[in-house]
Amino acid sequence: MTRNPFVTSVTLLGALLTGAAAVWCLAAPGSFADFVEFPRHEHFVHDLGAFQLGLAVSLLLALVWADGLAVALGGFLVANAVHAIDHAADLDLGGRAADPWLIGALAVLAGAALVVRLRQLGWVVGQVPVAASPALAPFARQKTVLLTTYRRDGRPGASPVSVAVDGDRAFVRSFERSLKTRRLRRDPRAVIAPSTGRGRVTGPGYRHACACWTARRTGTRPGCCAPSTRSCTASWCR
Repeated sequence: MTRNPFVTSVTLLGALLTGAAAVWCLAAPGSFADFVEFPRHEHFVHDLGAFQLGLAVSLLLALVWADGLAVALGGFLVANAVHAIDHAADLDLGGRAADPWLIGALAVLAGAALVVRLRQLGWVVGQVPVAASPALAPFARQKTVLLTTYRRDGRPGASPVSVAVDGDRAFVRSFERSLKTRRLRRDPRAVIAPSTGRGRVTGPGYRHACACWTARRTGTRPGCCAPSTRSCTASWCR
């Protein structure tokens, strides 16, 4: 989805203004209270700064993260973490000794929920194109796959590579003269399976894929499969 420049500008402006107000509330609560012509109350202005900071972080995250729940949890985490610090620092002004711990525990829970959500997303937080092929849908949020290619004698060889899905094709990248690239030039069969960066497989593979390779240096596409085939396209470049 193309981002609208007007929406982006308003969001960024709102984040900057809200963030500036948050810093002002936290650093000089008396000055901020005088500016808005309200009675001075140091702790409540500190709380206002904490929540304003959470809003600013949410707006900034919304510009780079596509998942609404992750954005909300990120802003909630920051707001509650700063809120807990405020209560600890302002105990001489009032409040209960347990308040910072209770609010801090809520911040820890928010952080744990955020980590779980990011793991659900495969740590891919940006916009993800929709896979036209159901077989490639599990790879839409995948960063790394284990690519299996075949030697001359038919024995498989596998190594982790980065992956990106676009429509009915999955693109992976490697060096033009790497072993996997040379194997695919001889034998277009390939298997991709979701994996960690170290090559530990984390899900079922996509088998019987017809792989194609692209020489970006020359701009040619030798041996490329037809888009209508149930295939994944591998693109190698320097």
